[in-house]
Amino acid sequence: MQAVLLIDFGSTYTKVTIVDLEKEEILGTARAGTTVETNIMDGLYAALAQIPEPPEGWNFIRKLACSSAAGGLKMMASGLVKELTAEAARRAALGAGARVLEIFSYELTSQDLDKIISSRPDILLLAGGTDGGNKEILLKNAEMLSTLPMSLPVVVAGNKAASAQAADLLRQRHDPVVVADNVMPDLGILAVDSARIAIRDVFLTHIIRAKGLDKAEEFLERILMPTPAAVLSAAELLAEGHGSERGLGELMVVDVGGATTDVHSIAKGDPSKPSVMLKGLPEPYAKRTVEGDLGMRYSSEALVEASGRRLYDYLGWTDNQVTTQLRLYKDDPWRIPQTDDEARFDAAMGRMAVGLAVDRHVGTIEVIYTPFGATYVQHGKDLTPLPVVIGTGGVLLHHPNVLEILKGSVFNHGEPTLLKPQNPSFYLDKDYILAAMGLLREVAPQAALRMMKKYIVQL
Repeated sequence: MQAVLLIDFGSTYTKVTIVDLEKEEILGTARAGTTVETNIMDGLYAALAQIPEPPEGWNFIRKLACSSAAGGLKMMASGLVKELTAEAARRAALGAGARVLEIFSYELTSQDLDKIISSRPDILLLAGGTDGGNKEILLKNAEMLSTLPMSLPVVVAGNKAASAQAADLLRQRHDPVVVADNVMPDLGILAVDSARIAIRDVFLTHIIRAKGLDKAEEFLERILMPTPAAVLSAAELLAEGHGSERGLGELMVVDVGGATTDVHSIAKGDPSKPSVMLKGLPEPYAKRTVEGDLGMRYSSEALVEASGRRLYDYLGWTDNQVTTQLRLYKDDPWRIPQTDDEARFDAAMGRMAVGLAVDRHVGTIEVIYTPFGATYVQHGKDLTPLPVVIGTGGVLLHHPNVLEILKGSVFNHGEPTLLKPQNPSFYLDKDYILAAMGLLREVAPQAALRMMKKYIVQL
């Protein structure tokens, strides 16, 4: 047996997946509470104990892990113009699997520094200026960051003519300081791969130790990446295929959690209709967005607020009924629905989370009237022709009415400017294996692809 152990040290649960690489089968999955506060291995052993061990014991040929424990990879980024280099920095951070706490633009202020001190991010990403453009902001912000009262890892990815000097200023206070390629070398041109790799390297070499995850490295082969990066990698593989094994084509993954809802799209998103002009920064083919106010438990009050009257209208409930249910979640974030009404509420909340998160992920179209007639302008990705939507995450794995929840991702004729999928097929990651398959892709991509096609089921 070629057993491979794949682990996701999550912020709440440690999830393990054991696969037989030769047979391309899942031998078992389990989860237990993450124990980063004591010893990260306690939760891992508790999860492993739930999977029946063969008589000869486990002899794992590979042991790989990803992690979002201790709050995940928390980042703050700074750029020059909010819509340009600061936005490019944000996309680099999200693509690396980070949770972006704040984006700063122009010169950093003392109030900005206070936010950094109080939030204590895991990494700072400093960008600013195109190559051959503004150098002063990058250097000024590096000087400001060097006055912080604590040391943080910093990735510099700005104007190449000033990056080395900015790094020297930062090294007076911070360690490590890594220089990557400019995230926006020319106006309107994104180049985030170098910064993304730098962020991942810093995560692997420095942040794992800071979060207490180094205790697992004696048992594991290695921790490879943040969990969201593993999910994005799996989604890319499932979309694109590998070698002779075909993928599913362009797709979207919606991951509904207790605190956030993540959306990943693997698609070009070019205009699907003629006479539509693209405007704004080019969108990444593999795009991830994170919505911190759209969670099913820890962010439930924020989700209700963001939903507005839509949730009440969908349920037909009064304010008091919704408030009562929210109070139950606040008292017990682990609560599983006990009644039909609670199950209805969970489904409605899941649908709101999916709908709002996809609303924010997809592009928009607007009509601009000119002396020559109407012109259609697209911002972001057009995902109306997207053929596949995959659901994953707690409520989608355990609720009997998954399809109703996922339909929140579909184009709504009442909101025609939001370019959501019009007629997708729906799939469910029923065994919660996407992160595990993102890990397996690193060592056996074709097997990982075939297993996803086997275990991710069409609804």
